Amino acid sequence: MNRRTQYGRTAWNRRRATAVAAAVSGCALVVASAAPVEAHGDGRHKGTDYVALGDSYTSGPLIPKQVDANCARSDHNYPSLVASERRVSTFKDVSCGGATTENMWKAQGTNPPQLNALQRDTDLVTVQIGGNDFGFGSVISTCAGLSSQDLSGDPCRRHYTSSSGTDQLTLKILDTAPKITGVLRAVHARAPHARVLVVGYPDLLPEDGSGCYPSVPFAAKDFPYLRDTGKRLNLMMRVVARLNGAEYVDTYRPTIGHDMCKAPAVRWIEPLQPASPAAPAHPNAKGEEAMARAVLKHVRKGHGH
Repeated sequence: MNRRTQYGRTAWNRRRATAVAAAVSGCALVVASAAPVEAHGDGRHKGTDYVALGDSYTSGPLIPKQVDANCARSDHNYPSLVASERRVSTFKDVSCGGATTENMWKAQGTNPPQLNALQRDTDLVTVQIGGNDFGFGSVISTCAGLSSQDLSGDPCRRHYTSSSGTDQLTLKILDTAPKITGVLRAVHARAPHARVLVVGYPDLLPEDGSGCYPSVPFAAKDFPYLRDTGKRLNLMMRVVARLNGAEYVDTYRPTIGHDMCKAPAVRWIEPLQPASPAAPAHPNAKGEEAMARAVLKHVRKGHGH
């Protein structure tokens, strides 16, 4: 690589990193000014070859019927519902509970590297990954454990900002961005004609910032803090998708009002002690249906961002 080429690539990577950082810090204008997206297959025709990649939000742990015990994968997760509705010709769901971006290249138990499911004729790919790289599970357990120190305050937020005054969760989101970038580049390399959809995460906590202790054991002022953290994670995913030739599917907005603080008949995300078959702090069957509707709506409308 000559010096000019190396400089050009370094500058381009620096601009991408700056765009993601600006977005996570609250500058949504970057979405409008990002690089144009390369066109791929539209995923609308009969004969679609569909591959689903992702973590437990994709796989649907404990939701009947479980078809892969190693990966806690349900045949009623959103990829299965999308595949059924679209009447695809081939469907491979290799999502796996606990998956990180590393498991796109690395086997996870009996689940082979998820990228292995892609072929050159794959023309629709959904990717929902990054939550475990961010440390979703450990953040929930940490914040739940800290809540008793100050039920009316924000001990979780203070914990994650105490060392330097910088929000460590925002830094974790920024650290996850290049990992998702790597995944999307690998998807395009293996399935160069595919329409690639990055699926965001649904709304876990009340949009109005209210709490529901002890059903969800966070301190009162940590509810809005964690809500905003989830929004930053989704915003990062949106921007990374746009910068890497993919489309973003918003599952947050369609699930507002069905978070884990709501009554069992209303909620689509189960609390830490689920009342419906689902993992704690994960979508139940209705939540998977809601994400499927969001994906289907996006696919039907064509190339939207």
